[in-house]
Amino acid sequence: MSKNTASEAYIDDSTTFESFQLDSRLLQAIKSFGFHHPTLIQSTAIPLALQQKRDIIAKAATGSGKTLSYLVPVIETILDYKKTRVGNDIIEENSTLGIILVPTRELAHQVATVLEQMILFCSNDIRYLNISSDISNSVLSSLLTNRPEIIISTPGKLMNVLETKITSITLEDLKFLVIDEVDLVLTFGYQEDLNKISEYLPLKKNLQTFLMSATLNDDIQQLKQKFCRSPAILKFNDDEINKDQTKLIQYYVKVSEFDKFLMCYVIFKLGLIKGKTLLFVNNIDRGYRLKLVLEQFGIKSCILNSELPANSRQHIVDQFNKNIYNLLIATDDTEYIKEEEDEDEDEGDSKGDETNAKDKVEVGVEGKDDSTKESETQNKNNNKQKTRKDKEYGVSRGVDFKNVACVLNFDLPTTAKSYIHRIGRTARAGKSGTAISFVVPLKEYGKHKPSMCQTTKRDEKILSRIIKQQSKLGLEMQPYSFDTKQVEGFRYRLEDGFRAVTQVAVREARIKELKQELLTSEKLKRHFEENPKELQSLRHDKELHSARVQQHLKRVPEYLLPEAARKGGKKVNFVPFHNPKKSRRNGKKGGKVGKRRTGKSDPLKNFK
Repeated sequence: MSKNTASEAYIDDSTTFESFQLDSRLLQAIKSFGFHHPTLIQSTAIPLALQQKRDIIAKAATGSGKTLSYLVPVIETILDYKKTRVGNDIIEENSTLGIILVPTRELAHQVATVLEQMILFCSNDIRYLNISSDISNSVLSSLLTNRPEIIISTPGKLMNVLETKITSITLEDLKFLVIDEVDLVLTFGYQEDLNKISEYLPLKKNLQTFLMSATLNDDIQQLKQKFCRSPAILKFNDDEINKDQTKLIQYYVKVSEFDKFLMCYVIFKLGLIKGKTLLFVNNIDRGYRLKLVLEQFGIKSCILNSELPANSRQHIVDQFNKNIYNLLIATDDTEYIKEEEDEDEDEGDSKGDETNAKDKVEVGVEGKDDSTKESETQNKNNNKQKTRKDKEYGVSRGVDFKNVACVLNFDLPTTAKSYIHRIGRTARAGKSGTAISFVVPLKEYGKHKPSMCQTTKRDEKILSRIIKQQSKLGLEMQPYSFDTKQVEGFRYRLEDGFRAVTQVAVREARIKELKQELLTSEKLKRHFEENPKELQSLRHDKELHSARVQQHLKRVPEYLLPEAARKGGKKVNFVPFHNPKKSRRNGKKGGKVGKRRTGKSDPLKNFK
């Protein structure tokens, strides 16, 4: 089959899903999902997997239909397996037949959602469990006891389950292993976990493997030797473009660091962008600073970053897709791709798609002095540490943002590859979209410390690589200039608002947001509904009790009030609780001692 090009459609009209001779229940689910013709990768991979039982290594873009290209063969084979066992009157316990590994919790949830729709009419025969969510070991152990046929997980979570022996899960009967977004899995530092997982797998001859990736390099070749047997390698030369090139308009704007905030203020306050905007920043603090600045002017936005609870993150994405929010500020934590790969894009452009990563790295490093190599080593170490911190979170890839009108790169990504993933969130499914990128010239770097970001030092170099890369794909990145006279009128207002957003305010906002999300997390919502007193544990205005609390002392009962102050009485300005005349009389020497009160006397009858 000839390779697909960036201008060709993904749908393969020459065939249908019926031609694959699938189970009627699976076909019904596919039709209910709205699919009639397979995409190019599906029409190629599904027959190879089902009819020839080949392992599959596929390079294709986000949005090209990779998920169904492995879910359909997995589901179909499990259904056939169940029919065979029943037909032979073989009764046995349930066992796990398929493992799907993904790099992030967000992508795990997305795959689980698609899988749930695909098994809608055969849920009695195929059950799945997404173990990447934050659930306690006791609950996870109970769920795994049922031995679901398909388990979805990140490599780290699966390895934790296998090593800690949370339950008696076994992979002896495993028939499928899927590793989705393999290149991102490796980038996130899961290589060691994958090596350990391989020790728990059955022999290769009993295991069918799917490796789905956006790139094919030496690391994937190593996984090929470890997990695959004579795989079919599918390469679609779409260069990760999931849109018609006429549907996406790309602009870059050269501005100073401070003017980034000014541009955002003008754009969103005046409504210059119609529709939903996905705004990317390069670190968490940066996102909160931008949110607080926009709040000064009544511009609402929501935050998405790796620090928030997993359930909250997914809820934010779901609500954004339902058009509840129009502006989402996302921290992109998939930036930490090896620095060598960044250099590849300059040195290896003329070598074509078939040049492997090893050759590119050698070309990129050749001729550099020791100081440069030392700097690159330090950067790589720093990047690795950052990756470990947030390795199960990813937003620029995998997550399916729907109906995004504009992607705004508030901070330019650190690699041209990351740029492709970011702008791939818009202009999808035949719809138009806009990508705007703010670029800080080197001469402007560091001039305004409060608004500065370290990554902007290399903006001009990254921009040149992006422009070169897009031109290779037949796309154009156009410069855009705002009318400075019109923008300048807003500057003094932004300066006032920006001064209020101090580093302390950013830190406090970050803590406050985290506490709020912990409270509103879907996981905790029911718990707090059942245990309302525990909700007080995150408040700072709690009372400090030194003894037993007597709640009845917090109110004054009506019978203790004078008659005039009771309900229906006149307003009382002042009520004396002592008798001045009696005090003077008792205070005189030799004065008459007042009559002793008895239980029959009314202590309130002297009140006037």
